[in-house]
Amino acid sequence: MGTTQMKEKLEMVNKVMGVKEWVLIIILSIMWGGSFFFIGVAVKELPPLTIVLCRVALASIILLAIVYLKGERMPTSLSIWGSFFVLGVLNNLIPFCLIVWGQTHIESGLASILNATTPIFSVVLAHFFTRQEKLTFNRILGIMMGWIGVSVLIGIESLKGFGIEIIGQIAVLGAAISYAFAAIYGHRFKDMNPMIVATGMLCGSTIMMTPLALYFDQPWNLTPNTMTIMSLFGLAAISTSLAYIIYFHVLATAGPTNLLLVTFLIPVSAIILGVTVLGEQLGWEVFIGMGMIFTGLITLDGRLLKKFKKQIDLLFYS
Repeated sequence: MGTTQMKEKLEMVNKVMGVKEWVLIIILSIMWGGSFFFIGVAVKELPPLTIVLCRVALASIILLAIVYLKGERMPTSLSIWGSFFVLGVLNNLIPFCLIVWGQTHIESGLASILNATTPIFSVVLAHFFTRQEKLTFNRILGIMMGWIGVSVLIGIESLKGFGIEIIGQIAVLGAAISYAFAAIYGHRFKDMNPMIVATGMLCGSTIMMTPLALYFDQPWNLTPNTMTIMSLFGLAAISTSLAYIIYFHVLATAGPTNLLLVTFLIPVSAIILGVTVLGEQLGWEVFIGMGMIFTGLITLDGRLLKKFKKQIDLLFYS
């Protein structure tokens, strides 16, 4: 989830996906959906900052090892590393902390659905902060549908007062906004190896998170059980490091637009894991809200609408 800033690395026509690409996209969605599950396990015993530090630190070590094993080198320019730190704040530090804290108060499935609004925020912010990506009728319609879905998820009850659960949902939405800003800021890295960018971003995040976690959480006093430790390893190694590797491979073989499919599949994976393993219970409004958000994302994407229009034209004008 949070790597949309890499999409312009390969400016190419999206290819027709084969079985291999579909399998990898499904696996990637399970990995990113699994991050909400792993967090759901870890927050029962560990504070948010410690969880985030473990995630970025272990993931950065794994990616650094891969970079050097491939014979590549990290940049030495201070200005580039400064940009990595900014990207780390927008794409890791802020959203990871908000999601983990939010999941201390809401279900992992609901968090994954709210996080799926990232493309909606990206479109809105791109209109104001870029010259190329301006709002169109389809995009405005998609944004409206997405916000209706968010309103259904949060519910009318929120109008009576801000309870802790509502604040948890807003925190996850804040993470989605941070990811959207990261997508815009990340455009400056489009000519750089995305694996180097991801590694530098995670290293910068680790450096920034270390003093915060040590000061506020004092993790040396924590005694997590085996299940919690395994969930941290899964969060860092599977849902972050390995997910990045698969992401870059699919980006090269299927193209950036096809990767939007992952956005639709992540909540499905997270909900299945949350319900079957964590015993979470989600109300009808969650699925209605998810349906509205997905409809908004489909409208934003525009491909299905174009195919539908083409079929209508063929039906009436052939």
